Amino acid sequence: MKLSQFKFKLPEEQIALYPPHRAFENEDGSVERVYSRDMCRLMVVHRKSQRIELFKKDEKGKDTNEYLCFRDLVNYFEEGDTFVFNDSAVFPARLYGTKEKTDAKIEVFLLRELNEELRLWDVLVEPARKIRIGNKLFFDGEGPMVAEVIDNTTSRGRTLRFLYDCDHEEFKRELYSLGEAPLPRYIVDRRKAEPDDMENFQTIFARHEGAVTAPSTGLHFSKQLMKMMEIRGFNFAYVTVHCGLSAFDSIEVEDLTKHKMNSEQMMVTTEACEIVNKAKQQGHTVCVVGVSTARATETTVGTDGLLKEYDGWTNKFIFPPYEFGLSNAMLTNFYHPESTMVMTTAAFGGYDLVMEAYNQALAHGYMFGCYGDAMLLLDD
Repeated sequence: MKLSQFKFKLPEEQIALYPPHRAFENEDGSVERVYSRDMCRLMVVHRKSQRIELFKKDEKGKDTNEYLCFRDLVNYFEEGDTFVFNDSAVFPARLYGTKEKTDAKIEVFLLRELNEELRLWDVLVEPARKIRIGNKLFFDGEGPMVAEVIDNTTSRGRTLRFLYDCDHEEFKRELYSLGEAPLPRYIVDRRKAEPDDMENFQTIFARHEGAVTAPSTGLHFSKQLMKMMEIRGFNFAYVTVHCGLSAFDSIEVEDLTKHKMNSEQMMVTTEACEIVNKAKQQGHTVCVVGVSTARATETTVGTDGLLKEYDGWTNKFIFPPYEFGLSNAMLTNFYHPESTMVMTTAAFGGYDLVMEAYNQALAHGYMFGCYGDAMLLLDD
């Protein structure tokens, strides 16, 4: 397929800057938001019958004027069906420092720790043209946090050595206290990160730290919804994919077969395999939650259609045409034009049907991005 086949115009007002919420204006003019992560809209796409559902039904099965909301997904599954989640946890990866002598403000985006003992980190810097090997960056905080640039990795990439004399746990606490939620650029270019974002941009089932962007479809699940699903007899399996920034990289080639994804660390445990494979063998639906989870399960599924244990990395890029080996249902968000996430969604639901769903989402004012609305794709 071609990159240009995934091009569409996304209006500015349909990019979600906050999770679903009710806003209240205080007497001083400030705005207070009450968030409800599971109350976004839900579109249901049936890939075999080619149906697209937007509205709730009345007692006679006719469409009402009320849009489906995310909580309604429980009505499309039965006891024994299994959901596969990504339990990676984000950390406050974006921080700001000042360059020595010039006092220029520099954004530092932490990617991963390279060496615990030496305090080495792989980072991105902005503006990169101002940062060279040997430069020092100073960060505000309770302690004198300083970082020295010791290597260039890519055009924006650097290796930093943090100069902070303490044990590792104290260093991490101090470093993270300087950071903020690693919201995507399409949000922080429009508003600053806020304290609430560190909670909102984290799934409620996050357990293993390492992601620098949230597995966004999982953000819609609340404790109340998960309890409701548990009561209905749905099963949960967890894999770990430490989501990097490659999903947001611009694709530079028209021929998608020539695009290469950066690798992301992932792990599939014995327990996850047992839960998922039991559901498959008993004929139940297996629903992957989000593109990162789909990439992970497709990386490790065997030719027998069963999930295998894995501890390593994946650079799998899924785009049409592609036959999924494990899941027969998928939950996604609505993503930006020409993004790898749109392509993976189209690979699951079929290009024509998914692009028609996107056309309807645009026409009906659905919200796009990590804080936006959701799509459920079913194999019926």
